[in-house]
Amino acid sequence: MVAPRLRVSVGTRSVARVKPSLSRAEARRIALAAQGFSLPQPQRVNARNLHATFGRMATLQIDSVNVFARSHYMPFFSRLGEYEVATLDDHLFRGPGRYVEYWAHVASFVPMEDWGLFDFRMQELRAKYGAVDGWFHAHAATVDWVRRELRDRGPLRPAEIEHDSRTAPRGPWWDWDAVKRSLEYLWLFGEVAIAGRRGFERTYALAEDVIPDSILAEPVPRTDAIRELVYRAARAYGVATAADLADYWRIRDRRAVLAAIADLVDAGELQPVSVDGWGSNGRSVPTWVHKDARLPRRVDAAALLTPFDPMVWFRDRAVRLFDFEYRIEIYTPASARVYGYYSLPVIIGDDVVARVDLKADRATSTLLVQSAWWESAVPEDAAARLAAEIRRAARWQGLETISVSSWGDATGPLAAELVEAQRHGSTPVLGAPADNLEE
Repeated sequence: MVAPRLRVSVGTRSVARVKPSLSRAEARRIALAAQGFSLPQPQRVNARNLHATFGRMATLQIDSVNVFARSHYMPFFSRLGEYEVATLDDHLFRGPGRYVEYWAHVASFVPMEDWGLFDFRMQELRAKYGAVDGWFHAHAATVDWVRRELRDRGPLRPAEIEHDSRTAPRGPWWDWDAVKRSLEYLWLFGEVAIAGRRGFERTYALAEDVIPDSILAEPVPRTDAIRELVYRAARAYGVATAADLADYWRIRDRRAVLAAIADLVDAGELQPVSVDGWGSNGRSVPTWVHKDARLPRRVDAAALLTPFDPMVWFRDRAVRLFDFEYRIEIYTPASARVYGYYSLPVIIGDDVVARVDLKADRATSTLLVQSAWWESAVPEDAAARLAAEIRRAARWQGLETISVSSWGDATGPLAAELVEAQRHGSTPVLGAPADNLEE
């Protein structure tokens, strides 16, 4: 099969041909611009804005934690401002449609047309989990029965599939019963696709009932697929190391990633560049800039980020870009948490300057600022701009009031700006665990 055509456009303000070395601040601005943070926010967000934002990211990670807002809703709010979540739901969940779920950067949405790019991963996961000494092979009868149910009855939620195994004791694999586990394996192997969701519960269907025949008929060869995915990661990041590009799609084969980078350099799509401070022991880490990457003179963003935003989801990159060391503490015992259950990085200007732990208390229609902390570089207007983002977040979530705790060195300045806000104690509020297969 012919490799997918690289989707490139000639940039008029490209940095790739004129900047062999970059400062750390310049790298930050390139990265923020690539993700859309240098663009003005629309007065009214429409479907076209949502699709364009998705296109810059290339994939959208899914997470179930709903203490403030589910993670896949956040990147659009961060880049576009307040928008109707129902509009995004129509495109993500009312499938089959423009997007589909797969294990891209863990559980994620990707454009429907990209299904074939992940055929190599489907084959790798089948080899890993479908071995004769594994669960999948040992439960072949259940798996075959689940296939027949989907073939005979069409798209189904797990609860709609009845089987004797549902009354049996559950196993250690996320406590899922045999039917649910069969569905998840078949999804990883590409036999099953997600046909939509009701609430947050998936509806499963045979892949041929969700993915167009023209796409299913053209799986992309492994080498071509990895090259295309590396290209897209480079475009989404603007400037990146090999580790960055591999992590964007969780590609474990470093040699394949480096080979893809070499091909893209030869094709003129990527150019080697050095970034001050990216390296150790006096040696710079190899870095590449996308040919269409833009270097704005200034980026003046203000945004709350989900922990699973491409700007920060690879923690090593967050350190290199922002000197921001980040750990999600939802899995940390409450007594050992430093910053809070689900703290959100805060961008002001072109840097991460704070983190805030937010909780939407639906019963009282209150946005709780459970904690707020400054990072090392704090602009003079940081508290005022963070307060404006908190107000906007409350409006977006339909919450009538705001309450600020006393936990964290930014809570005092933030409360002073939020003159209308209430105050509450500093005891951390626990949330529900995530259901991702892995972080």
